[in-house]
Amino acid sequence: MRSIRIINGVRAAFMLLCFWLGGVMALGIEESFLLGATVGGFIASIFVAVEILASNWSIRGFTTGTFGLLIGIFCAWLVTRIDIFEFDWIDGIPYGDEIPIIYKLSIYFGLGYIGTSLAVRSNRDEFSFIVPYMRFRQEGLQEYPTILDSNILIDGRIRQLVKIKFINGPFVVPRFVLDELQLLADSTNPARRERGKRGLNMVSELQDAHEVEVNVHDDYIDNKRLPVDTRLIQIARRLSARLMTNDVNLAQVAKVQMVPVLNLNELANAMRPQLLIGDTIELELTKPGKDAHQAVGYLEDGTMIVVNHASQFIGQSVEVLVSSTIQTSSGRLTFGELAKPEDDSK
Repeated sequence: MRSIRIINGVRAAFMLLCFWLGGVMALGIEESFLLGATVGGFIASIFVAVEILASNWSIRGFTTGTFGLLIGIFCAWLVTRIDIFEFDWIDGIPYGDEIPIIYKLSIYFGLGYIGTSLAVRSNRDEFSFIVPYMRFRQEGLQEYPTILDSNILIDGRIRQLVKIKFINGPFVVPRFVLDELQLLADSTNPARRERGKRGLNMVSELQDAHEVEVNVHDDYIDNKRLPVDTRLIQIARRLSARLMTNDVNLAQVAKVQMVPVLNLNELANAMRPQLLIGDTIELELTKPGKDAHQAVGYLEDGTMIVVNHASQFIGQSVEVLVSSTIQTSSGRLTFGELAKPEDDSK
């Protein structure tokens, strides 16, 4: 991946620069160039290690941790200004002059660590309680980016939602999702190939749309061995983003890890019209029901209606009076009766 090569190149250049600066500084104080270069390389290694460990941090997390560190250092400064402990007893003790210094350093390091840990573990509401202006600024912006997975892109309904401005961006498409769609588009299986092409075309349509901003995210962390679902959740947490998916299992795992999830299937179910008992609808009966006297029809949104004593009207449109509804594990099941008696059949 191109971004990985760029970052590794920057790291190598930084290491070489530190080697060279360390050697030059060593020559300036009449020391060995090799010794100075070794020290410079060691210091550079520390910075690179910290950068790699912090690669999972978001900008928001880094800012929050820095704020907590500053609060901890300020509290340590207050504590050290107050002479809580007397050090008269150290007179005459070997190296006794170093004890107050060690005490102050311990206070600074300890409170700095506690402040950083508390800030990083706090949620956004707790943090904004301390700094309300930051919450005000956040609410005035697009609060969450939305990560799109391959299922959403292949589904295609996201384009219509964007077109009517029901949902807005910014949208984020991870690079490995594009790779997954490309793999499908190159498949020898016609159905898989069509799904891959449809997903790639949807990305192009969203990028060309004026209503929304779409960014391709290059995940430069070497985690290709992890499942795609795990990587999606990691990126969502890193970017403090929502995850849009139709994958029920992925949605459940994301919710357990406190990642906000948008599911278009759940949205479609929620937007279905709620039929009330006593409503009359025009329905085309398409097939027999479970019982011999029943007939089944479907509304435009796919809702199944079971009509009692209507088997002789299969293939016709009839007026149906809603009589009852039952909530099942697979959805809502609606029963009805013929609004007009079977006189027409006689």
